[in-house]
Amino acid sequence: MPEAESGASTLAAKLDRLFDVVRRPDREQYSHEEVARACREATGESFSATYLWQLRTGRRDNPTKRHLEALAQFFQVPPVYFFDDRQSARIAEELALLGALRNAGVRDVALRAVTLSPEGLGTISDMIEAIARREAGGR
Repeated sequence: MPEAESGASTLAAKLDRLFDVVRRPDREQYSHEEVARACREATGESFSATYLWQLRTGRRDNPTKRHLEALAQFFQVPPVYFFDDRQSARIAEELALLGALRNAGVRDVALRAVTLSPEGLGTISDMIEAIARREAGGR
């Protein structure tokens, strides 16, 4: 079962998810240095790009509460994202939705679906399920 579905996730996986979904205005990923600099400025404490890379890759996994709060502030998620696996799973679902909406095709379908009736939405949902099953079977 994937980490996001099980509700349990490592700090490294949580950080990686944030880097993957929360992007710069040009849609590129933030660099470790950009995030570390913002966290240094927020906390006034030492916070290097190397340290952030170690957290993100699981080589270190015991940051201070202030560092986690600075990361949460930078990525605009509640600090509980790092502390409570149940809340983390809920926030991860929201992040996955935001990530999907970065795809222009998904965004276009979602925007068109806004005006549909509940029955129309049900039909579209059924069609998406059928296509997803067909494509999953073809792998």
